[in-house]
Amino acid sequence: MVGLATLGAILPGLPTTPFVLVAAACFAKSSPKLHNWLRNNRVFGPLIKDWQQHRCISGKTKFIAVLMILGFGSYSLFFALENLWLKITIGIFLGIGLTVVLSLKTCPTSDSNRS
Repeated sequence: MVGLATLGAILPGLPTTPFVLVAAACFAKSSPKLHNWLRNNRVFGPLIKDWQQHRCISGKTKFIAVLMILGFGSYSLFFALENLWLKITIGIFLGIGLTVVLSLKTCPTSDSNRS
């Protein structure tokens, strides 16, 4: 899951957040050492801590996710795909992705509220 999350941070269209959260949940039950390593990771740690403590994602994370979905999704729909049914299918998945990301609670902006 950590490997897929890392790929998701690099590749458009592959999500990062769900893989990081699943990895953290698995490590929490199986390996406290790896769970602590992941929570203290410079890239993934803040995301995991926000989710575990407050069940929210940062505004920056949400903004980047929406931007990537719209940017790369629009490119795929309008330039990369020719088949109409494939465009419709991808459009539906993009809509689902946007709905999920936008429905997640946004963390308070003050760092003093997040510990």
